[in-house]
Amino acid sequence: MWIASDWKDYEILDTSKGEKLERWGDYLLVRPDPQVIWDTPRKARGWHRPNAHYHRSKKGGGEWEFFDLPEQWSISYRELTFQLKPFSFKHTGLFPEQAVNWDWFSGLIRGAGRPVKVLNLFAYTGGATLAAAAAGAAVTHVDAAKGMVTWARENAKSSGLAEAPIRWIVDDCMKFVEREGRRGNTYDAIIMDPPSYGRGPKGEIWKIEDAIHPLVAACAGILSPDPLFFLINSYTTGLAPSVLSYLLGIEVKNRRGGAVAADEVGLPVTGTGLVLPCGASGRWTAAGQ
Repeated sequence: MWIASDWKDYEILDTSKGEKLERWGDYLLVRPDPQVIWDTPRKARGWHRPNAHYHRSKKGGGEWEFFDLPEQWSISYRELTFQLKPFSFKHTGLFPEQAVNWDWFSGLIRGAGRPVKVLNLFAYTGGATLAAAAAGAAVTHVDAAKGMVTWARENAKSSGLAEAPIRWIVDDCMKFVEREGRRGNTYDAIIMDPPSYGRGPKGEIWKIEDAIHPLVAACAGILSPDPLFFLINSYTTGLAPSVLSYLLGIEVKNRRGGAVAADEVGLPVTGTGLVLPCGASGRWTAAGQ
């Protein structure tokens, strides 16, 4: 498992009964997590006095219960600063487990010894975009939700990257990649974090089981002659890491050589020493990387 263990401003304090107790900077949140199927004693004090608690409904969805939480606050990871706020379906605007991937590809970018162009698809609030930009890459950030792109730009400003070479694009990811192919534009590295299900800005429907392979194939077609890496993240239950490795093997390794690896990503749990699984990632790297 690839573990994001270098956080200072974030930690999972404990897990039990379908929920996790997290510290986000100075604030404690209790949120549901489908991986937490064990029923263990809740010994951490924060369980009883969190700043907010997201309660999942048996009918689907859920709602926040707030005790003492600001509308917005920030946390940092290395040189990056992220703005957080609670919003629908339990999220805060950041997936901390992805820091293990940020560190991985930042090392590749810094070690490339040349300009690197990165395409970040389903780029959300910009964690990977900012990590790549901070490492020296020129990044194209694409997300179908205008609000998420606005939030990502706010994070760039907070991180001192407002003037970094980042293109901010609100678009359907597949349509954008297809247009880039027709234009003859290429990228040295591609990152994607596709949802299980979603809609584009014009109502385009995305279902990962149907759409992920065609998208990876289209992305493979816009890799530069000397590509550096390709990263796929997935939170879809039942989509094993090996599936991501097969996709990268079929569409990228078979064309470009290099190496493919895939694994679960996770976060350590301070109170128990466990590691909480948080999805999967597949990585392709060029030969010699």
